[in-house]
This record gives sequence, structure tokens and C-alpha cells, in this order.
Amino acid sequence: MGESGLSRSRQNSQLLKLVWPFIVVVLLQGLLGVGSLYLLSGVRAYVGGESLWSKGQMRAIEYLKRYGETRDPLDYQRYQQSIAVPLGDRQLRIALDRPQPDLDLARRGILAGGNHPDDVEAITWLYRYFHDFSYFKDAVHYWEVGDRYLDELDAIARDMHARIEGGKVSPGDLDYWNQGILRISEAIAPASNAFSAALGQGSRSVAKLLLVANVLSGLSLILLAVWRTRKLLAEQRAFRSALDREREQAQTTLAAIGDAVVTIDEFACIASMNPAAERMIGWESGMAIGLPLKSLLRMLDEGSEVEDFALVGQILRGEVEAGSESSKVLQRLDGSSVAVTVVGTPIRVGGRIVGAALVLHDMTRERQYMESLSWQATHDALTGLSNRREFEFRLQQALERSAHMDDRHSLMYLDLDQFKLVNDTCGHAAGDELLRQVCSLLEGCLRDSDTLARLGGDEFGVLLENCPPDVSEKIAENLRNTVEALYFVWDQRPFNITVSIGVVHVSAMLVSVEEALRCADMACYLAKEKGRNRVQVFSPDDTELSMRFGEMAWVQRIRQALDEDRFCLYAQPIRAVDPGREEGEHVELLLRLNDENGRLVAPSNFIPAAERYGLMPQIDRWVVNQAFRTLAVRREAGCEPIATCAINLSGATIGDAGFIEYLRELQPLYGLDPQSICFEVTETSAIANLVSATQFIHDLKGLGYRFSLDDFCAGMSSFVYLKHLPVDYLKIDGSFIKDMLADPIDRAMVQVINQIGHVMGKRTVAEFVESAEILEVLREIGIDYAQGYHLGRPQPFVGQPSALLTQFTEKSDTTSGR
Repeated sequence: MGESGLSRSRQNSQLLKLVWPFIVVVLLQGLLGVGSLYLLSGVRAYVGGESLWSKGQMRAIEYLKRYGETRDPLDYQRYQQSIAVPLGDRQLRIALDRPQPDLDLARRGILAGGNHPDDVEAITWLYRYFHDFSYFKDAVHYWEVGDRYLDELDAIARDMHARIEGGKVSPGDLDYWNQGILRISEAIAPASNAFSAALGQGSRSVAKLLLVANVLSGLSLILLAVWRTRKLLAEQRAFRSALDREREQAQTTLAAIGDAVVTIDEFACIASMNPAAERMIGWESGMAIGLPLKSLLRMLDEGSEVEDFALVGQILRGEVEAGSESSKVLQRLDGSSVAVTVVGTPIRVGGRIVGAALVLHDMTRERQYMESLSWQATHDALTGLSNRREFEFRLQQALERSAHMDDRHSLMYLDLDQFKLVNDTCGHAAGDELLRQVCSLLEGCLRDSDTLARLGGDEFGVLLENCPPDVSEKIAENLRNTVEALYFVWDQRPFNITVSIGVVHVSAMLVSVEEALRCADMACYLAKEKGRNRVQVFSPDDTELSMRFGEMAWVQRIRQALDEDRFCLYAQPIRAVDPGREEGEHVELLLRLNDENGRLVAPSNFIPAAERYGLMPQIDRWVVNQAFRTLAVRREAGCEPIATCAINLSGATIGDAGFIEYLRELQPLYGLDPQSICFEVTETSAIANLVSATQFIHDLKGLGYRFSLDDFCAGMSSFVYLKHLPVDYLKIDGSFIKDMLADPIDRAMVQVINQIGHVMGKRTVAEFVESAEILEVLREIGIDYAQGYHLGRPQPFVGQPSALLTQFTEKSDTTSGR
């Protein structure tokens, strides 16, 4: 079904909803009228039948009396014809009063009663369904009374006819018959009159009833028409009110819309405008309505002066879909212009386009926002310099030019030396102001073609394009001197600011931006390590830089190993030198790393890089968590318990305030006894952070953990600080142990350390015990514990039953530490 067919079907449905009550009433009125006519027709037939019935009776009496006088057979025949009418009516009544009415017999009786054949159905229907009602019931009663007299009359007629035909009539018989006929005539007259009166009264009552019914029906129709009309009027008012509300809402909505909305007719003349359109076009709606759109503004393609109203024409012709969008420039009559996007939609009525709605969105703010975003994407918000992204883009272009055109460029990496001091002591506002002043100074030292960028925090990058190496180094030195000369004051507090600069001369050998920046960063890092406030030029042959490169490579590998869980723990036994004083199994956990190829890497290869680049706190937390987990698994598996498990901690963790909270959360998770854990810290780390180390050890001992001071006496100032460190064990540096058999000084040192340790209530542990002879000497000195290859090599620390402290067949490159 097409759109027009659907529309017609919808209209027909709505029309039917409007007129159906009238149709029902008219049908009821028609049915009432037909029923009334049918009922009146039946009543009329009965009244006519009653007349024939009465006349038949009277004629029968008259002809029977004449027959007695004349004895003429023709009179008797006339009697029979007359009496047949009321007898036929009686046949009708008898046939319809049966339990199963005999309609055929009733029909013959009706016709015998002299009624018209067209009245047969009406007479039958009226008697069958109404003979027990009111007047009709009375009429039937008198009808039955009259029929009893007819039976007496017919009996006299048969007796009279028989005697007359037999010639046996006596003078007394005629008197007898006349008296009987006279008595019947006098008796039947009242019944006949009453029958006639009852039918008349009934017909009048039916007529009145039908009149009342028709009048009531007519009144109902009138009332229905009034009710329906009022309802239609109410619906019309509600519809008009809804339309008014919709119109008001639409106008309010259009007024509230920030975009300009213009409707035009099929001739491209303005039909309406919202306030935003008035402001954009510069005309009031009342003045603009009816004017051609072209007369109020010019619609131009972006980037040209060519007027283009093609979109409007295409919309009015139905050549484009609803919601078509196009970018234009509107030029107003005052000469000003605005960039807009135009969205057009045709307006259809009955399937025909009668106009269009144009939505014009002002793109000024969006374009300003886009320009702002574009600037923000390539510049640093604080300093206004290029950011890292833009700097890397320009560096990439410089590298490409250098590879193809042999251009000479230089890259600098600058890091302020005292920025953290200013930021921490005076706040971020001071730090921001310092950065702005430094940027202003740096920009003054560079050429217009050079690029200065803030790479993050207090780090800057400089790209010197087409600059020979010697000139770039002079510029770098100038930059350093300029920053050093800056006298920065904040809240009357002066600060001397310096900068460390790494310089890389860009060449074809630097194939990527990442490599160039890494080289510059390493040169800057080395400048800081050499005392800061320096310029360090990168050289591929520089061994120090090569070492730093190796450490930086390890940083990524360590992070990846942590993410992929490729670290593992080994355990080496620590035995009591006097077997009788053994207090349960005692082991030290040693860290190893499985590299990308599955090879085992010793800690000496990656620990320096982890310490330099701040990864040790993460590694220490991994070690502690893995150790606790393995100990818990061994406990659940029924393995031999470990009385003391030594775990190494780095110097960075000693200053990590969050590590103690980490332990507070970890210990209940695995349910370990803190007394079974002994943390080891190196003497060097502890002395370097003596105050922090002392507080750190006190806090953990308060939680029940024990401590061991590793590599003791590696520095000769150890005894001065020992009394401040509340440790439980002293691990004598292995350099004294391994040569003590040949060097009496080493042996004496071990004796002194052991004696002082015992005086201070600390137990001693000797490392690097490689032979039975060394173990025997340690026993003579009174050392408490020994650790080394002679007692057991490290083996994997796993949560399974195993001979943990047996000799490990594969050699290890270390016996202590990580």
C-alpha cells in the first residue's frame, strides 16, 4: 500500500471514529421504525379480522334464521359461508395454541377467516408472541367466549338442517330454533363488542407506545448529537490548545537554540527566523519575513568569493536527503562575514515540498577552540615553548634532512640543577616563575631558526639547525653562563641557579629521534654526575657514556622482568659453627633474573642500574612478597620449617616510608611469624642514611622482625656507628674471611669484630666459608654462624618438600648478597 493509500485509510478510520455513534442510533431508529410498522400492521390485521369475525357471526345468525323460515338450501349454504369466517379464526387460535404450533394449519385458518394473504405473517407473529400481554390477552378471552356460542349456533344449524332435509319439522321445532338463535344472538353480542373494544384499546395503546418509543428514540438521537457535538467541540478546543502549546514550545525552543534557524517557502523567501538567526543575519524577523533569502545575505564557498545557494535549491527540489550539511561563509549586508555549517531539511505537506528549514551553526568559537587545541597540542601551557611532541617532530625532520642533505644540526638536553630545591622550599608557584624566567633567558640566547622546547618538569631541549659543532658548543656554554648569572629571588630568599647540558651533534649515525634524545639525556646525566653546571658533549667512544647506556638498557629489561614475573629466589644455608648450638634451619634468600632467553642472570649485572634509576623499592617489595608467599606454601605443604629466613633490603627501601605499611598489610595475609624473618641491610646503606636507618630498624623490630648488618667492616668507620644500629646479627665482610688462613691481620680483624659484637649482644655470621679449615678457625674464634660453598650452594627457593640445604650441583657466582 502506498503513502496515499495509507493516508486515505487513516482518514477513513478517523471519520468512522467520529460518526459511529450516529450510525448506531440511526440503525436502532430504523429497526424501531420497521418493528413499529410491522407491529402496527399486525394490529391492523387483527382489527380487520375482528370486523370480519363479527360480521361472519351476525350473518351466520341471520342466514340461519332465514333458513328456518324459508327452508331454502341456498340460505343454509350462505349460513355455512358466513360461519366459516369465525371458524377459520378459531382454527388459527387452536393451531397456534398447540405446544408445537402448526403454522400451516394456522395459515389456512387465517385465510378461511377472510384475511388478506399479506397479513398472514403479521397475524401469526403477533399472536404467537403477544397473545398473553394486556389488552391482547383480554381480546383472546372474549374471542374464546364468542367461539363457544358459535359452537351452540352450529349445533342448532346442524339439527335444523337435518330435520328440514328429512321433512320432520314440526311447528314447535321452528319456535325452539328461533328461541335458541335469539338467545345466542343476544349472548354473543356483548362478547363480540368486548372483543372489538379490547382490540381497539390494544391497538391504540400499541400506537401510543410506539409513538413514545419513537419520540424517545428521536430525543436520544438529539441528545447523542448534542453530546457528540460538545465532545467534538471540546476535542477541537483541546487540539487547538495543544497546537497553541506546541507552537509556543516550538517558538520558545527556537528562541533558546543557539544556532540560527531560518525557514523558507518554496520560493526561497523567508517564512520565519529565531532570535539567533536575527542576530546572525542582522535583520529583525518582522522585517525579514517575505523577503528573498538572497537579498539579506550572500552564501559563499569557503576559500572563494563565489556565491553558492545551490544547497537551498537542491533541498527545495528534493534532490538531497534531510539533514544535508555544508560548510559556508555568510557575508552580511554590512560587509561582515561568519563561517557557518548549514544543515537543510525540506518541509513536506501531503508529500509535496512547500519549503525548507535551514540551521546555521556559527563556527567561530569552534575554530578558535580548534586553533587553541592545536596550539596546546604543540606548546607548553606554562612557558609557551614548544612541547616534547612538537620538539620530537622538528627533530625528526632535522634527522631526515641530515640523512639526505648532510645538514649539520646539534641537539641539547638541559636540566636545571637547583629546581627541586626551589620547588620544595618555596612551592610550585616559585618553581613556575623560575621556569618562566629561565625560558625567557634561554630564548634570548638563541637564533630565530632554533627551537627551544620544554620536555617536562625542569628539562628543556634545544635544536640548533644548520649549526656547526664548534658553534653549538659555544652556544651551549653561553646558555650555561646565562642561567648561572640568573639571580632568582622569591619571598626575599635568593637562589643561585645552574644548568647541566648534554650536547649531541646530529649526524647520519643517529637514525631515530629516540636514539638522539637518549644520547643527549645520557650526556646531560653525565654532566650532573661530574658536578653539575657543566656542558657534556656526547661521543660514541666515551666509556662512561657506554656504561650509562648499558644501565639504561637494563632499566627497561628490569621493568619487563617485573611485569612478566621473571625474577626468582635462591636460598643458601647459614649453619651454626658449633653444631650443638643449631637453632633450626637458617637460610639467606638470593635474587636472580631469568632473561628473555631463559638464562640465569646474577644480581651484579642488574642491581647497579636498578639502584641508579630508582627501581630497587619495587624489586624489594617483589622479593618480600615472593618470600612470604613461598614460606606460606611450604608451611601448608608440610615442608621442614625455616627458623630464620634472611631477606636483603636496599638502601632505597630504608628511606621508603610506605614499606612499613606494606609489611603491615602483607604479614596477616600470609600469617607468618615476624620472628622468622631477618632483614639484611648493608653497612654502607645504613651509614649513608643513619638517622633513617635507625628509625626504620626500630619500627620493624617493633613489629617483631629481626635485622642483620651485611658486609660489616667493609669501611673502617663501622664501630663508630654500630652502637646506634639495633641489629641482631653482624655479617662479617667476606674479604676478611677468605684470606684469614694466610693473613693474620684478617684473622685478627675477625676476632675483634666477633668480640665487639658479642659484647654488644649481637651474633656474628662469617661469609665466604669455602673450606673446612676456615670453618675450624671460625669455631676457634667463637663465630656463631657460617655461610659459604663449603656449607651449601644456593638452590631454587620453592614451595615444595625438598632437601633445601643440600649441595646445589650448578655453581653460583656469589655466596651472599643479592
